Amino acid sequence: MNPLDDPPTNATHDRRAPLSGILVLDLTRVLSGPHCGRMLSDLGADVIKVEPPAGDLTRFSAPRRNGVASYFAQQNTGKRNLSIDLSHPDGVAIMLDLVERADVLLENYRPGVMARLGLGGEVLLARNPRIVVASISGYGQDGPWVKRRAYAPVVEAEAGLIASQSNARFPDGDATAHGGLAKDRHSHADVYAGIEACAAINAALFQRERTGRGQTIDVSMAETMLYVNEHLHDALWDGEVDPNWIRSFRPGDYPVLTVANGESLIVSGHPAERGTFDLFLAAMSRTDLADDPRFSTVAARLAHLDELKAILVEYALGVPDPDTFEATFAAHGLAVGRVREPGELAATDWAEQRRAIVDVDDRSGGTIRIPNAPWRFSDGPDVGVTGTPRFRGEDNAEVLRDVLGYDDERIADLAEAKVVSSRIPT
Repeated sequence: MNPLDDPPTNATHDRRAPLSGILVLDLTRVLSGPHCGRMLSDLGADVIKVEPPAGDLTRFSAPRRNGVASYFAQQNTGKRNLSIDLSHPDGVAIMLDLVERADVLLENYRPGVMARLGLGGEVLLARNPRIVVASISGYGQDGPWVKRRAYAPVVEAEAGLIASQSNARFPDGDATAHGGLAKDRHSHADVYAGIEACAAINAALFQRERTGRGQTIDVSMAETMLYVNEHLHDALWDGEVDPNWIRSFRPGDYPVLTVANGESLIVSGHPAERGTFDLFLAAMSRTDLADDPRFSTVAARLAHLDELKAILVEYALGVPDPDTFEATFAAHGLAVGRVREPGELAATDWAEQRRAIVDVDDRSGGTIRIPNAPWRFSDGPDVGVTGTPRFRGEDNAEVLRDVLGYDDERIADLAEAKVVSSRIPT
């Protein structure tokens, strides 16, 4: 099929959606900003991705089909696409025209880049005092680290996540001593910063309803990683700790067990914790262990945690399958989950009934599977992914004509001058 045959518009959100009527200019690339932009789109906003002539880096990732990368599709489906050369004065002029009509501008350039382009926050607010300008960066728009290059793995290292995850792999909690420091495959700082930026944008839009004024928002990945670390309080604690309490729940100690058929599960609960220890014993029918001096107190159980876990491991190997294990432990108040490979949860009946995964057009007659939004609103339409992943500059004419009122001659002149451009497969 020709992707230009009756191309579907992406501005098709239900008018009852929470952010219906909100126009967002998404100047971001790769992950933190695009994820935030997709959230706004899934909530009903009309999001226009403003892409440079070189294209978003994720367009060139794999897997991809017909020029549509699944990574790009996951973060950008539902957005219209306008490709502008912002190094050209006429490109900046187009952006300023769009700013006059927009509610939100989202960017994740390095601090200072937008100002050098002539699109700094003061300029944008002077052009449209009601606009919300949200900036995502590694370490913020000011401060001593403002000029440092920052990507998610770097910020995660600085914020302690890599050390924390790596240390959890070793009994003595010292990955460095074992040469075991390692980064996991997920860009936590990017995604979390995108989520926090979306929350701030919605708060600013709500505040605008009361004040009539827009504002700038500064979200850093580094502060985000401190904010979302539920155990940071413990790292900052400098007082004594009662040895008969588990510090900050210690979920890294929660047992991952393998049953007789070879499948693995995790039990959510620390086996040494007061009260929870008794639930484990009851589930295993081993209440006799309560009288074992190794396990008589929390402090004793922590000192002999490896022995306690060994008992759990041996018990689990005698259970035939995960369903039996979960039923037994759930009956005693303990939550159990299977250890699945990425993508396995998406294949369950649960995922199908919740529409947790959706198929989007791959623009060549097939589909790409991507995760849907997780929200369910009781008052209003279903929210979530809409539209299609767009090629670079595919909606140039539509946006310039319908949003800005440019005529066909002016649009053609801009294209000839390469102020706007597109790359669309034939």
